[in-house]
Amino acid sequence: MNTRMRRAAVALIATTMAVSMAACGKAGDDKKSDSSSSSSGGTNAKIGLLLPDSVTTRYEKFDKPYFEAKVKELCSGCTVEYNNANASAATQAQQVSSMITKGVKVIVISAQDSAAIKSSIQQAVNKGIKVVAYDRLAQGPVSAYVSFDNVEVGKLQGEALLTSLGSKATTKSKIVMINGDDADPNAAMFKKGAHEALDGKVDIAYEQSGLWKDTVANQKVTAAITQLGAKNIAGVYSANDGMAGGIATALKGAGISGIPLTGQDAELAGIQRIVAGTQSSTVYKAFKPEAEAAATLAVDLAQGKSITSLATTTQTSGSGNKVPSQLLVPVSVTKANIKDTVIKDGLYTVAQICTADYAAACKKAGLS
Repeated sequence: MNTRMRRAAVALIATTMAVSMAACGKAGDDKKSDSSSSSSGGTNAKIGLLLPDSVTTRYEKFDKPYFEAKVKELCSGCTVEYNNANASAATQAQQVSSMITKGVKVIVISAQDSAAIKSSIQQAVNKGIKVVAYDRLAQGPVSAYVSFDNVEVGKLQGEALLTSLGSKATTKSKIVMINGDDADPNAAMFKKGAHEALDGKVDIAYEQSGLWKDTVANQKVTAAITQLGAKNIAGVYSANDGMAGGIATALKGAGISGIPLTGQDAELAGIQRIVAGTQSSTVYKAFKPEAEAAATLAVDLAQGKSITSLATTTQTSGSGNKVPSQLLVPVSVTKANIKDTVIKDGLYTVAQICTADYAAACKKAGLS
């Protein structure tokens, strides 16, 4: 593990401990706080959780259950109202209206479209509802934001690509760059960080948005192969694992193998491709501390408590709002540190990764 990865891993552990300690402190606040929250309905508050899509496996599999469990731990009388937008900004706007009707005290939202959701957030705030932006910084009067250092995510991706290229990382090496959806503010930050790492070191010969869709990413890379020539592509930057799946299929179809392909989210399929050698890296953003941090902020806001000890920095949204923020630290994952990251944290077991199709590759990678 390189120096940056060791620092990131240490920082991630420290952040996770900080979240847990902060949660414990809030749960054990004195009687005055309990009395105040009771009078405001905070001890049996409804908290809304709105996630953007079900294509990205992390949301349903990890974020939702971790969030719900932490809310229940901190506030046994609180309930979580949940909806998934299924990649539709219009659906998510309707879901915000539904949350208002249901009388939630706080809405935690990962915006499908950060700009389009602005008016819905304003409507919620006008009704006295606090809004927490989760993973993606939504526009409008948001009370708090929980995510990772997303510029750092892009830097880690770019640096992992350069490391995989090794001596082939030259200004003549042609890189295909497939970014996320422009409607997601995180996509711009990933892109910024990746360019900071790659610019001047390689030739980004083709760059397009894959809209966070494997099918679109597949089409874009297929077009890049036609434009640049299969033999002339040295590596592919993919902003996440979902798109990397479509890209890997396009590369295989064109007879391209052995070149770096990045990702993000540490999806099981992405980890398996890393083991198999068809993807070189991903970025692990530990879902549990992020979800638990959001749950802690939501409960505190529902109970009228201060969040300054948790949201210790500030981020400016696309609408110019300065939002109290809690940013966690991402970690780059390659074949060399799968054991020390996603397996060690219990995200996946060896058995889940090393299915029959990957058994031989796992053995070679020391995971069997």
